[in-house]
Amino acid sequence: MKIICIGRNYSDHAKEMGAAIPSEPVFFMKPDTALLKENKFYYPSITKDLHYECELVVKISKAGKCIEAEFAKNYYNQISLGIDFTARDLQAQCKEMGLPWEKAKAFDNSAPISEKWIDVAQLTFPVHFEFYQNNELRQKSNSGEMLFSIDQIIAYVSRYVTLKTGDLIFTGTPAGVGPVAIGDHLSGNINGEKMFDFVVH
Repeated sequence: MKIICIGRNYSDHAKEMGAAIPSEPVFFMKPDTALLKENKFYYPSITKDLHYECELVVKISKAGKCIEAEFAKNYYNQISLGIDFTARDLQAQCKEMGLPWEKAKAFDNSAPISEKWIDVAQLTFPVHFEFYQNNELRQKSNSGEMLFSIDQIIAYVSRYVTLKTGDLIFTGTPAGVGPVAIGDHLSGNINGEKMFDFVVH
């Protein structure tokens, strides 16, 4: 199982990060050790500036390579919600030196995800989601605001990487990202249904 993450897939987030709006999907990967399924999340010792990025997550339901966008819907059937945690200080250091920044994104437990999944057949599109920090709304968006749709992402990524059953795609985060601290209560929902709810230890 691999975790594929899409960067800058919402124009408002690209702007808040001072980055150019991409003309094609930008993707990177996290290892399976990044996955955290609603267990205790501990603030990692490697960073002093940990940021949340809440995202819709798609689970690949069958293997495919070079999938056409028109057929992409046949390769996933469930959607959930997760967080792409980012060590912003490490990321900035790597960017300054022109180095890859996996260590800022791919560290252990950097991808908490809800244990609950919603069948695509039960959803109406666009899919709306919200993220709360200490019961305050921080991020709110929907799949219709993505620069590249789920189907386009699957088609693009599968040109380069074979998708396998169980692979996860984090589809990008909207504006509103920010730092977390020990003791913060984080929660998120899809179409009003609570998906995850945990405290940073």
